[in-house]
Amino acid sequence: MKKLLICLSAIAVIACKEEPKDYVTLAGKIANKNSDSLFVYQGRQFSKTIKVNEDGTFSDTLKVVKGMYGIYDGNESTNVFLKNGYDLNLTLDTKEFDESIKFSGNGAESNNYLVKKALMQENLINPSIFDLDEDEFKKKVAEIETEMNGFLENNNNGLDSMLVANEKLQISQFNKGISGAYKQQKARATQFADFIGKPSPDFVNYENVKGGTTSLADLKGKYVYIDVWATWCGPCIREIPSLKEIEKDFHDKNIEFVSLSVDDGRGFKGDAAAAKEGWKKMIKEKELGGIQILSDKGWKSDFVQGYKINGIPRFILIDPAGNVVNADAPRPSSSKLRELLNGLENI
Repeated sequence: MKKLLICLSAIAVIACKEEPKDYVTLAGKIANKNSDSLFVYQGRQFSKTIKVNEDGTFSDTLKVVKGMYGIYDGNESTNVFLKNGYDLNLTLDTKEFDESIKFSGNGAESNNYLVKKALMQENLINPSIFDLDEDEFKKKVAEIETEMNGFLENNNNGLDSMLVANEKLQISQFNKGISGAYKQQKARATQFADFIGKPSPDFVNYENVKGGTTSLADLKGKYVYIDVWATWCGPCIREIPSLKEIEKDFHDKNIEFVSLSVDDGRGFKGDAAAAKEGWKKMIKEKELGGIQILSDKGWKSDFVQGYKINGIPRFILIDPAGNVVNADAPRPSSSKLRELLNGLENI
């Protein structure tokens, strides 16, 4: 009889054991939501739209291949690590997007690590690193590598082994990647040298966020510093505080600061009208100054094509006569921009 009870107990344990889920449960709440949906994606391999309710709550399931994914809320995005069996709860406030993201539940450790990493990386690489001479550049890259390795070592408790392996791989490839970008940056000076002193490619009647249109010809008689950007471009957004400072410091000088957006639907499922509204919204929320205009044909406009722009942000300086001073000018966060502007004649 005792043996029979033991056997029955064993059978009951086996019968009651829950099978592991072959999907991810993703739920949560968004404060100050930007849209009525969340878009979860992994390149072209995976995408799913999750409905966000009026009160900001959402809940859905996703069947995934373990790995990195993106979540886009209609304005900003964040990286997540997903694998079937995870039961994640996400909360965020879009007014402080990266700073407010929190995960709880099964899988939270790996994803809270990614949140913390994103905040750490915001100020890890100053774009002015590309202004350094080669020896100083190599020294700075080595310092960054040390910081990245230290961050992973101090924050790897509870992380999925695949995520840890991916992080180590990224760090190992960092030096090669940024060194390649450094060489390209140095080569750009030669690439765009032919523009100097020649009439600038033109833009005509671009929509101005304040109403009406603006043409490059309207700005004749002043230096013009043009920031070619887009709302979905992270490096562009990171230049905004520095651009505001430059505008403030040179507000009484003979120079106009123009922000020319190439938003044409990217980040808005190809919807150009929605992209235009997103452009207006960001200008208002971030209190952007200067002259804010929208390219008439996005990347295909004559101005963008004329300057051979295939990556943003891109900065251009034009003189009062409409001729090019620098077709690849220093970015606002670089000390070289102030040196350049302070050295201009009759500014």
